[in-house]
Amino acid sequence: MKRKLLFMAAFFAAFACACGSKVDPTPDPEPEPGPGPEPVPEVVPVQTPAFAKGADIGWASEMEAGGRKFQKKDGTQASLLEVLQDCGINAIRLRVWVDPYRGWSGKDDVLAVAKKVTAAKLALMVDFHYSDFFADPSRQQIPAAWNADKADIAKMCQHVKDHTTEVLQALKDNDVTVNWVQIGNETRGGMLFGIGDLQYNQKGNEFNNYIKLSNAGYEAAKAVYPDALVMPHIDKAWDASNNNWWLTNFKNQGGLMDAIALSHYPQEAWSGSTRLQPAQANSQAVTAVKNLITTFKVPVIISEVGVKTPAGEAEAKNVLESFMTEIRKVDGVTGVFYWEPEVDGSWKPAVYSDRSAIQKYTGKSETWNAYGMGAFTSAGKPTSVMDVFAD
Repeated sequence: MKRKLLFMAAFFAAFACACGSKVDPTPDPEPEPGPGPEPVPEVVPVQTPAFAKGADIGWASEMEAGGRKFQKKDGTQASLLEVLQDCGINAIRLRVWVDPYRGWSGKDDVLAVAKKVTAAKLALMVDFHYSDFFADPSRQQIPAAWNADKADIAKMCQHVKDHTTEVLQALKDNDVTVNWVQIGNETRGGMLFGIGDLQYNQKGNEFNNYIKLSNAGYEAAKAVYPDALVMPHIDKAWDASNNNWWLTNFKNQGGLMDAIALSHYPQEAWSGSTRLQPAQANSQAVTAVKNLITTFKVPVIISEVGVKTPAGEAEAKNVLESFMTEIRKVDGVTGVFYWEPEVDGSWKPAVYSDRSAIQKYTGKSETWNAYGMGAFTSAGKPTSVMDVFAD
């Protein structure tokens, strides 16, 4: 029995050793890491040019949707942005309407064009009209969607803030660079008429509600694009006395601005009932702009300029070239934008032929003629007027 027990003990000891000899104390190696996700390319903002040679092209998407093609000076077919760059343009201006005709110049349309602008490495100005249609000195119509709040300044300021934020945030979310923002378009008489008009009978407080609305837009814009230059916009660059009064009161009554935007149409300049000659209008505009820069110590941008190319190309080029030559000598002027150069004097947007739409937006039962200051031919080719932007 003892011999049997010894045998079994020896057997189990041998079995244990044999089993133990098969255990590998070295752990399995860790698997090699995979390649991982593709790195996200860094978004490089488009730099603001020292001097913007710009074009407002709010009609471009409607033109292209209707089949309009464009070509460079040498006849090569290209996109409008490529054609403009070939002319020397380095910046684009796009207007924004709240609920426009067929969506043209609405948020989605602006976003689609703005993405192309940034992809082309062009700087961008966004021009808020705070209306469903053109806003200008004589017409600042409250958007239909906001009309129920037309007597409530706090609610109207909120509309301005929300609309500004919504549009700019959509651009930012799509990596669009915005270099300048206009709060209102040609707001000499105020904005959102009926609540934001200037009250000329309230001396020292004429700008009260207008300032509230303008500042709501300014603060909203800076919250989304803190580095953008945000500015008011008035017409008649040549009108030194009135422009100085307007901007002095705008600033003294609390208006916020990083720059000043002006319109200049030298062939449509009037002093009272006297029509100025283009050379005189240009000369007065240059002098007036110098004064504004000295007084307010902010940059000035001519955000709209236009000349009557279809009526006389050589004269139009001479008028624009004379202005550009002198205004570029002024320290503090940081850009000039041609308004809608891509049209030819015949093409017009569909809304201009829609009498009911014009009545809705302006209160007048009428149709509108084509814009007469385009700088392209009907074949989509730039005229010699665009040569002014070449250098």
